[in-house]
Amino acid sequence: MGAAQETLGEEQPWAEVSPDAARRLLVAAVGAFAERGYHATTTRDIAGRAGMSPAALYIHYKTKEELLHRISRLGHDKALTILRTAADSDGTAAERLSAAVRSFVRWHAGHHTTARVVQYELDALGEEHRTEIVALRRQSDAAVREIINDGVRAGEFDVPDVPGTTLAVLSLCIDVARWFNVAGRRTPDEVGALYADLVLRMVGASPQK
Repeated sequence: MGAAQETLGEEQPWAEVSPDAARRLLVAAVGAFAERGYHATTTRDIAGRAGMSPAALYIHYKTKEELLHRISRLGHDKALTILRTAADSDGTAAERLSAAVRSFVRWHAGHHTTARVVQYELDALGEEHRTEIVALRRQSDAAVREIINDGVRAGEFDVPDVPGTTLAVLSLCIDVARWFNVAGRRTPDEVGALYADLVLRMVGASPQK
């Protein structure tokens, strides 16, 4: 499945990117980075995938690193929105944690090519951009940690190490992007449900029905 086809229901990947040429280049970059890695991909590779000349790329993105930053920023903004929405919602801590994991895993499975680039090419960013993305990752960590802390205070969760458990939960969810295969037995929704159940067991809560 190519980056342009990674879509779940009403979600349209990169709809916020305009004009169309900039979006096509971004989609092409996702595919190239996921397939070859950031460092092995050239701007010519990206432009060729987009059906454009290398010179056309620089009209929209000054450097290859700027393209990666745009992809990474959009992906991390989406991840933070998913987790923050769950953290701020009504319901018990178990219900909120289940919703967070379901949605987070569903996105990483349904957009696995994009997610691999977003999550695993962080070190290729320049220092300024990397610092920006790390700050977003810390906010995502804080959203999950908040839910777990709420569950511990309410007596719903039995978690001796909240920071460590938060890291384990996020790592488990993110890793879905590495192995998910559209030809596999489970859909993104099914993987999300499975992982939500596993995470609730991890924190000592009863699985949601």
